[in-house]
Amino acid sequence: MQFVQLSTLLSPEKLPYPSGVERLADGVLHVAVLTRMPDVSPRMIEWWFSEYMETTEHYKRWHPRDHLWMSWEDKQPHTHVGAKHLVHERIGGKLNKLRITFVPPEEYFRDALEEVPGAVAICARAGLLERPVDLGRMVHLALPRRWGCELHSRFWLGYVSSRSGTRLVETMGNLPWIRRSQARISSGRALLVHCHEEMTTLAGFLPDLYASESRTRETLHK
Repeated sequence: MQFVQLSTLLSPEKLPYPSGVERLADGVLHVAVLTRMPDVSPRMIEWWFSEYMETTEHYKRWHPRDHLWMSWEDKQPHTHVGAKHLVHERIGGKLNKLRITFVPPEEYFRDALEEVPGAVAICARAGLLERPVDLGRMVHLALPRRWGCELHSRFWLGYVSSRSGTRLVETMGNLPWIRRSQARISSGRALLVHCHEEMTTLAGFLPDLYASESRTRETLHK
């Protein structure tokens, strides 16, 4: 699925596959991951990113084996939008040092999210922590279900942009053969496994955590 077809995610029954790795004609690597999350609401997913996850300990709980360290830049209270999530994590056994810049959902979906009441989209550009280069786009779309939510995570690896405005990086990085050489199928498969593991882990503790924190907030405001 091309990035421009992103709004198709809002009607998942129309998708050709819920999970998988696909090489697109322009060299971009598309990674699709479906995680079913019983008793988790889309609001809980948004709360995890926007309000709760603050420390490395929180981050490690999300994936105890692969998540190593985290911090925030430009984080404002009660929202993740505009913030940069700085992380060290292993994917497929390889250490990745990443800067994940969260963007408004409207930047990716326009007005399409309004078609599905209760849906939540976490949208970002993923890049290198130690170099001013972004390497891809990512979305976690939570769709409400009677039993919880479906989380459709999508990654498009190979959309290269320079955070310092270096045009040569963008020109060279977005050549199809460069994209193919840098974003390998094996890396996409490792990302699929990692994402499904972390989101399954999150689903295991998020409902109880959200309920506990909600009770604490209610007590403090009495």
